[in-house]
Amino acid sequence: MYKESGYWDSRYERERELPAAGGHEWFGLYPDFAPLVRRQLRPGLRGLVLGCGTSSLSSYLYKEGVSPIISIDYSPICIKEMTERNAGIPEMSWMVMDARKLQFPDGSFDLVIEKGTLDSMMVDEKDPWNITPATVSLVDEVLNEVSRVLAPSGCFISITFSPPHFRTRHYAQPKYGWSVSCDTYGRDFHYFLYTMLKGGKLTHRDIERGQSLHKPRVIPDAMPTISEYEDEDFLREIQL
Repeated sequence: MYKESGYWDSRYERERELPAAGGHEWFGLYPDFAPLVRRQLRPGLRGLVLGCGTSSLSSYLYKEGVSPIISIDYSPICIKEMTERNAGIPEMSWMVMDARKLQFPDGSFDLVIEKGTLDSMMVDEKDPWNITPATVSLVDEVLNEVSRVLAPSGCFISITFSPPHFRTRHYAQPKYGWSVSCDTYGRDFHYFLYTMLKGGKLTHRDIERGQSLHKPRVIPDAMPTISEYEDEDFLREIQL
């Protein structure tokens, strides 16, 4: 359901009716990962938030000096809510838009950030090792657009629960023209924050991971086991 705009319209409509509705925060509030983001911040950054939802992320970034900042979502109800909530701040704008078809010129932004948007696009996947071609293509559409609207020295930040051996494959495609690095944050449960720097170089390991995205992982029917006729008694060889 997370892939359907109708689900989010209904959800945001219900949230509006709650007396203390504030907005849902996937993967924590900005202060939880702010030190990782601040490494890329500098005065005058032009920012874009993909799949903003009703999160406070855009407001936090604006307070950090990212201005102007545009936040997009494909739910009209969400955008209406956030426009009203942030009325009177001309440097912050909210637009109904599909992340696969960004309506901005090339090189428009110094910072693009998403928090859980790509995860929602991949929610149907049952086997994280073998992503379906349809989802690979869907994510690629978004990343192509992100690369296009990033300035030559821009930064793309992606926040997710997906670890490097699953997610780096999508980011580490040479055609995007960026480097890839990953950090973790959180206490009881760790989340992952990926930083892509436009103009940077992929490592050899990242290139291999990127190539693996297009090679289905083959899992053997039977895993190898120790033969019942094995001569060595490993337990007896252990020195306690």
